Amino acid sequence: MYEIKPEYLTGIAFIDKEHTRLFELAEETHELLQDDFSQDKTSEIIRLVSELIDYTRVHFTHEEEYQKSIEYPYIEQHAAQHRQFEESLANIDIDSLENDLESQNEMTENILEFLVNWLVNHIQKVDKLLAK
Repeated sequence: MYEIKPEYLTGIAFIDKEHTRLFELAEETHELLQDDFSQDKTSEIIRLVSELIDYTRVHFTHEEEYQKSIEYPYIEQHAAQHRQFEESLANIDIDSLENDLESQNEMTENILEFLVNWLVNHIQKVDKLLAK
């Protein structure tokens, strides 16, 4: 359901490959949300959020190094958006997770919505400018 589509490709191979992994993480989040058999999703939510934090740091570092290499004029604004995304992930209150499935699903849904909305908008409105 969540996968990189042609309209999300920048034409920069390593960036597109890393974006593909971010969509895979969105799909994993979606699959967790749809999992009706788990009684407690806490450990999976923690794993997904941790992996998102770790992977986006790596991806953003690569992307910003590329921007420097091509002397991209809007690197500061672009990097500021990356820092804002990282801060939003860091502010996910994992400690507030309750033992009930309803609150776990609500948090998972919020993470998924945030991730997909940010990713699609950022790629289409900001990252695609790197290829021009």
